[in-house]
Amino acid sequence: MIDISKTVLALSVAPDNVTQEELRDIDECLRVLYTTPMGSQEGDRRLGINVEAVLDKPTEVAKALLTAEYVAKTAEYEPRVKVLRVEFTEEDTLHGTIAPKVVYTIVTD
Repeated sequence: MIDISKTVLALSVAPDNVTQEELRDIDECLRVLYTTPMGSQEGDRRLGINVEAVLDKPTEVAKALLTAEYVAKTAEYEPRVKVLRVEFTEEDTLHGTIAPKVVYTIVTD
């Protein structure tokens, strides 16, 4: 099972022209986006990650679908960043829990 509540964020390299306050804001926005199940927010039912789309899928298929979901939702909801890659780490091998790690970069003009 892939547990989006344990999503880890990793900024590749912070550009010099981005303030610490902006980095914290981006981090908070991404945490909300990545740990919210899609459909659970009243104001915007599309906000969040569609975990239901990967239920009962083989692990590798679920990983691929979620990677595409992270890239698409980031482009839609947080245009200040670009997803470089999504890695999956085994959090709890006894129970089969896998946690996503999203590596991103700040988009600068």
